[in-house]
Amino acid sequence: MAKRIVIDPVTRIEGHAKISVYLDDDGNVTDAEFHVVEFRGFEKFCEGRPYSEMPGITPRICGICPVSHLLASAKAGDAIMAVAIPPAAEKLRRLMNLGQIIQSHALSFFHLSAPDFLLGWDTPPAQRNVFGLMATHADLARAGIRLRQFGQEIIQTLGGRKIHPAWAVPGGVRSGLTEEGRVRIRQWLPEAFATTKIAFDLFRRTMESSPEEIERFGNFPSLFMGLVSSDGSWEHHGGRLRFTDSSGGLVADQVDPARYRDYLGEAAQEASYLKSPYFKALGLRAGMYRVGPLARLNVCERMNAPRADLELQAFKQMGRGAVTSSFLYHYARLIEILAALEHIERDLDDPDLFSADLRADAGVNNLRGVGASEAPRGTLFHDYTVDRTGLLQKVNLIVATGQNNLAMNRTVAQIARHYVRGDTIPEAMLNRIEHGIRCYDPCLSCSTHAAGRMALHLQLIAPDGSVRREVVRD
Repeated sequence: MAKRIVIDPVTRIEGHAKISVYLDDDGNVTDAEFHVVEFRGFEKFCEGRPYSEMPGITPRICGICPVSHLLASAKAGDAIMAVAIPPAAEKLRRLMNLGQIIQSHALSFFHLSAPDFLLGWDTPPAQRNVFGLMATHADLARAGIRLRQFGQEIIQTLGGRKIHPAWAVPGGVRSGLTEEGRVRIRQWLPEAFATTKIAFDLFRRTMESSPEEIERFGNFPSLFMGLVSSDGSWEHHGGRLRFTDSSGGLVADQVDPARYRDYLGEAAQEASYLKSPYFKALGLRAGMYRVGPLARLNVCERMNAPRADLELQAFKQMGRGAVTSSFLYHYARLIEILAALEHIERDLDDPDLFSADLRADAGVNNLRGVGASEAPRGTLFHDYTVDRTGLLQKVNLIVATGQNNLAMNRTVAQIARHYVRGDTIPEAMLNRIEHGIRCYDPCLSCSTHAAGRMALHLQLIAPDGSVRREVVRD
């Protein structure tokens, strides 16, 4: 009889989810699904609110990437007002987004994924976590915390707080950079560069010792999507959309993000609260695409940062056309951290950061506005429709994790097919399946947890609903 294995919850991700692995009569994996089991309904309960309030409301979606929602929401407000924001406001928003990329990528690499790299796939889960990392690699864990703190320091310096800053607004930002803030950021840069070098050295050793993981963890053809500048350079808060295929060929380029509906469809699945966007012209199955660090590095031609450009060259040599292994999301995150540090180091000398001209003012000039920005996990869209008084009539949010949903399903199925035989699955095999999800660093709407260990509940369920086998991890 066909069977189903359920991993619930998936550990060391931001949010709550589970994985189902389906077996045939012979114990072979036939499919796998990633289920998001929390529901919050932000799109619906924002209706009726003034669009001007959205940059204050939508960052509460997430405790890890509130800046991403803050900036995308403010950009949607810019579009409704039909204003070009002052140059200083644009540059300050970009600076905050660089800080957001650093803090989020540092958390993902050092604290959510490094326990697997450093402590080993077979280490018991009671030790294979950030606390185990602190016990065995205290200096590395501390450096990772400090790197994340550096990104948060940039956010706090600009926005007044590390989490949920009420700073960006439709038309610009509330405040600029102070000289004291610039000095504080600049003094931290050497340490941040040094920590990033340590991380690169660690992951290079990991790549040398992990050929099987590179080959098996989400390595398949797909499309890739991300923002690029007009010359094809890496973008994180502007530019236009570019789609490429697994050979590296262009599928669509310089697409105005406001036209995303012309290119992206959204499918709903009964087993998950997460939507599944797809490239509309190819349909749901063939239109799977990936976003985030791996995709951004696949679609861009250069980082416009000397050291990061050297790493980008090495990265691109790891694929035949595009780099298709999702395990290399980790490498791409490090390259983006390095690029962000180089951009910050250069941009701190820009006198516009201290300008008092920070905000454009206007009323409702368009009844629809789309804001797009690159969140750490991928392209984020905020799409608002308002009435003439500025009250929201419809809200559509397309988050990066949703856009990776189809790819995450395929990733866990690929890993499970390689490692799972029959209904007995060792802990180390479960961890490998979970790590396929960690590669994408999914952010599942609510990203804060209490300290401690999360449980794992696995059930093998027969078609009649009876539980054939059950394993509980405390």
